[in-house]
Amino acid sequence: MRDTEAMNVAVIGGGSWGTALARLLARQGLPTTIWALEHEVAESINTDRQNSVFLPGVELPEALRATNEVDEAVANATMIVSAVPTQHIRAVFARNHHLFEHADILVSVSKGIEVDTLQTPAQILREVAPQRLADRIVALSGPSFAHEVGMDHPAAVLAAGTSIERAREVRDLFNTSSFRVYSSDDIVAAELGGALKNVIAIAAGMSYGLGFAQNSMAALITRGLAEITRAGAAMGGDPATFAGLSGMGDLVLTCSGDLSRNRRVGLEVGRGRPLTEVLGEMNMVAEGVKTTLAARRLAERLGVSMPIVEEVYLTLYEDKDPRMALAHLMGRAPRDERNG
Repeated sequence: MRDTEAMNVAVIGGGSWGTALARLLARQGLPTTIWALEHEVAESINTDRQNSVFLPGVELPEALRATNEVDEAVANATMIVSAVPTQHIRAVFARNHHLFEHADILVSVSKGIEVDTLQTPAQILREVAPQRLADRIVALSGPSFAHEVGMDHPAAVLAAGTSIERAREVRDLFNTSSFRVYSSDDIVAAELGGALKNVIAIAAGMSYGLGFAQNSMAALITRGLAEITRAGAAMGGDPATFAGLSGMGDLVLTCSGDLSRNRRVGLEVGRGRPLTEVLGEMNMVAEGVKTTLAARRLAERLGVSMPIVEEVYLTLYEDKDPRMALAHLMGRAPRDERNG
């Protein structure tokens, strides 16, 4: 068991999820500092004890600090939690390579796929971090809206790493009476489940936006899981992992929960609003929009069938009518369920 008295934590990213997890760690007695890009976020956390920009209404402990200076955040940090949106992870960490100086464990809590490289957050971190940390990267994923975690509503997630020992270490550090953490060595499936479910959630939102109800939702969730599992298995993930928290669990929550940003994007697009207009009204990143681009390319690279991903891509990026997208999904040739 790690000596927590010697630990210092830096959370890189002051969004809703980074803040919720920083609160959790600080309440565990771990000295925790958030690095936030926005000055108003750091000021709000330090002065008002809440992140009024991204996580309003959630009280933060006095022990939690925030800063706009990355060097200050990572000074003596033995654990770094990356809560940066996926498409910005490489830039943030590559230009601040010195921040790994004291770190001996990295925790990735972002959910996406980098468009240019088709890499997951942990794979990006593995490239930009020192080699000594290669097997000390753990992904935290699962059904967990930040606001509900911040309000201490019961939740369960998965800590997954290439090293089961590191995964268990992170599990124990994050586990609380209201935040139950399981461990796994299947980081491939954990990350892909967390990333690809956002694309299916956009499809689910579009379905609701078109006026459809629960039958349609059940079909999207189950067939979406089939697509995610096919892609994950082709990349070496265990299909059984996709039936768990970071797969089915996260998919159900993100497709059905009103707090889902990706579902909200799909809902408005399904109602006929332009994507640029919808995104312009949001102050937080909907990872699924960029992940849709990456997922389509990934499907092509792997040679796997992902028809829902394809129709979401055509709707978001080639202005396909959502009703036509649905018609094409429903009009596909009949086939055995197991074969997609």
